Amino acid sequence: MDVGLLKAFIEVHRSRHFGRAAKNLFISQSAVSARIKQLEDELSTRLFTRDRNNIGLTTAGKKFLIYAENILNTWNRAKQEIAIPDSVDALLSIAALPSIWDIFLEDWLGWVHTNNTSVALQADAMRADSIIRNILDGTLDLGFVFDPPKTPQLFVKELIPVPLIMVSTDSTITAERAVQENYIFVDWGTSYGILHARQYPDIPPPKLRASVGRIALRFLNNFGGTAYLPEAMVSDQLGRTLHKVKDTPIIRKDAYAIYSHRSIKQEAIELSLNWFKKA
Repeated sequence: MDVGLLKAFIEVHRSRHFGRAAKNLFISQSAVSARIKQLEDELSTRLFTRDRNNIGLTTAGKKFLIYAENILNTWNRAKQEIAIPDSVDALLSIAALPSIWDIFLEDWLGWVHTNNTSVALQADAMRADSIIRNILDGTLDLGFVFDPPKTPQLFVKELIPVPLIMVSTDSTITAERAVQENYIFVDWGTSYGILHARQYPDIPPPKLRASVGRIALRFLNNFGGTAYLPEAMVSDQLGRTLHKVKDTPIIRKDAYAIYSHRSIKQEAIELSLNWFKKA
């Protein structure tokens, strides 16, 4: 399989335009068209509908997209693995939710780099569903999530708990007023949403809904308000620009490491997780 055909297929799908795909791939539009035709000939099916102003995947194209992305990811992963020097035993590909990076993973990454010199690292931020999918298809070694899936295909290891506290820019605000005025809801995952709804069942729509803690923190610092944020994230601002809201419960979130049972890098992964035993 010519990976150039797969790159053309994926780029046409993403851009929904042969001309834009050609520009992004730094080749001519006729070359893109020729690659798509060759791929369709090899598969004996049409992959795209070609209406004048709307290029979309056919049913066969939608099915093939999953395989094309997996093949291309595996190819790229193979090139990275082969390129690492002989002094490096393994390349660990890591991904986490953006909020987990913000809370503690930057410190962990530094520890792994310092203490595991035979391991090369590739780090990324992804959504939970992407992390899980990439681990299952073998294009990612290790992931960090809040609500891990229950599947026998994955090892799931509980890490350090993350205490979330309600903080406000108003030092005098009461717990009742805090969720009624200028409240920012941060989506810390399904289990957090359930606990939050039980604790605060009848609150009005929040001023802002954020999927990443640092977005909420920046909004608080710029415009004021109240939100549940990790204590570690706001510790340097407590008592100055942010204040813990009195009589509000701490909601604890558990972070988890997940990796595949089939991984050939289990030893390197487990060594990298030793930091959490000391944290």
